[in-house]
Amino acid sequence: MTDDASVAGEPDTQALDDLLDDIFRAQERVTQAEIYRRAVAAELPPDLLARIDALPEGEYAVDEASDLLGGSIA
Repeated sequence: MTDDASVAGEPDTQALDDLLDDIFRAQERVTQAEIYRRAVAAELPPDLLARIDALPEGEYAVDEASDLLGGSIA
């Protein structure tokens, strides 16, 4: 059952990783609000939007955002 969960979660992780890679391409730190705006524009799934919305306000480096949101970008 664990294998099924990781496979089912894989597209979400990829979508999140792609979003973070795009957002942080030219910036070292980005606000929670900007990450959320870009996620909405990218039409990410509601579960990812909820995770991003739950981040405390502030600025994040890519590794911080990835760690908090469950992505795999380091």
